[in-house]
This record gives sequence, C-alpha cells and structure tokens, in this order.
Amino acid sequence: MKEFVIDFQNMELKNKTNNIFDWLNEITLYKSSTEEFTDKDWDNFNSYMVHRFISMNLYYVELANYAQSLMPHNKKEIYNFYKEMIPKGKSYFKYIKSKSKNHNKELIEILSNYFKIGTSEIPTYINILGNEKIKEILRETGIEEKEAKKLLK
Repeated sequence: MKEFVIDFQNMELKNKTNNIFDWLNEITLYKSSTEEFTDKDWDNFNSYMVHRFISMNLYYVELANYAQSLMPHNKKEIYNFYKEMIPKGKSYFKYIKSKSKNHNKELIEILSNYFKIGTSEIPTYINILGNEKIKEILRETGIEEKEAKKLLK
C-alpha cells in the first residue's frame, strides 16, 4: 500500500473572497482565521464598506460605531473584531439606499428666481409644495402645461 504525504508548507492558498458579500459571509458565517487569506484577499477587503453594511443591521449599529474607531488600514484587526463580536450564523444586511430625488435643474432655477432664494433650498420647497402648487407657480411665471410636465418629471 502506498503512503501519501501532503506538504502543507508549500501549498498555495486560493482566493476565498472576491467581493464585499464574501467578506460579510466570512465575518458572520465561516469565521476563518486571518492566516487563511491571501494578500489578494486582503486587497479586496474594504473596511469602509464592511462598516457600512454591518451598520445596516439594527443590532450591530453600536458595534460598527465602535469598530470605526479602529484604523482603516488595520484590516486584520477589523476583521478579527467583527468575527469575535458578531455571533456565528447567516446574516442579512439590508442596504438602505437614499430616497432623495434629483430635481430638474431648470425647475430649481425657475423656483429659485420665483421665491428669490438660493438653489440649495429649493428641493425642500419642492417636497413641501407638491406638484399641484408647483404647476400653479409655473403657470404664473408663464410656462406652458407641456413644459411644466417635463420640468416635473
């Protein structure tokens, strides 16, 4: 019978993580040691994005807040901190997108001139006034119905 010997010293490590979601799974589910990752894996580790996603879970907000005090270039330290503090198990980190709507620049300029205020304040006015009142203001300034609809899209 032949005897097989595996040489672990010369064995190459394969990339385990390609993106942020792989890192989140490593932190929450697999909890691998830092020595199992290659330099390329650590290049893919983005501490800002890890903090951002982990803070989306209501239970980990305080944890993420504390972890942000660690230096961002200490990737292994950040990874170990989260790995030890977050319980093992599959976690879902819902990413909350901004709900702010980009308004038409021409509409902002027209309303800015109408109210005689700066353009940075107009988006608040647009949210408060509503489309009907804005259409009324546009009619007062001499803008036709078709053009008003285009401006409000």
